[in-house]
Amino acid sequence: MKQLLAQLAELENLTPQVYRVVLQLPEAIEFSAGQYLQVVMGERDKRPFSIASCPSKTDTVELHIGATPDNPYAMEVIERLQQQRELVIEAPLGSAQYRPNSERAMILIAGGTGFSYTWSILQAHLRKQPERPVTLYWGGRKPADLYYDAKLQALSEQHEHFHYRPVVEEADAQWHGAIGLVHQAVMLEQTDLAEADVYVAGRFEMVRVIRDDFHARGLPLAQLYGDALAFI
Repeated sequence: MKQLLAQLAELENLTPQVYRVVLQLPEAIEFSAGQYLQVVMGERDKRPFSIASCPSKTDTVELHIGATPDNPYAMEVIERLQQQRELVIEAPLGSAQYRPNSERAMILIAGGTGFSYTWSILQAHLRKQPERPVTLYWGGRKPADLYYDAKLQALSEQHEHFHYRPVVEEADAQWHGAIGLVHQAVMLEQTDLAEADVYVAGRFEMVRVIRDDFHARGLPLAQLYGDALAFI
């Protein structure tokens, strides 16, 4: 892990509540898909965010930050970027990274901006092992929350062994995916969790339910990856 002063390279809205941030690093770093960084807001105030970029791009890092005025934890980071155009970060961190040497099928599960964790892993996987089956389940409250929906649909058409399963709680008449909670969609489709590697990111409550329900259905905990698991 290094502490670095990163400069703002890009800042754009993916949705009204989600920002895509690209930071230019002062030096190249090595990180694994699925790791995260910490934004250093103060000596005892360090805020973690998953790295969304593929590890092949080591001189920049991309973040997807969900931030609203009633969420100062994330909004203060966006405001600092807007005002100062730089951040002190610590990177890389985390042990829930992509395991490329496994031969098991992969299940990626994301809630909201937890997608950034799975997006990094998916990009690395499609470059290294496109023949190994991988299914991404991405859950949001409504279709507009799934900001890379079209991109993921296109990827699933390009890669025979990549399957994309979008899930929303509130659908409209044009919705093309599942309706409900993302972990329930996984359990409806995946009948043999014991033969899968499962990577998960989202709210702690969601991760806790996935851990308990999936383990009860045969998933060994050693095959479940997510940094939130260390805190629940």
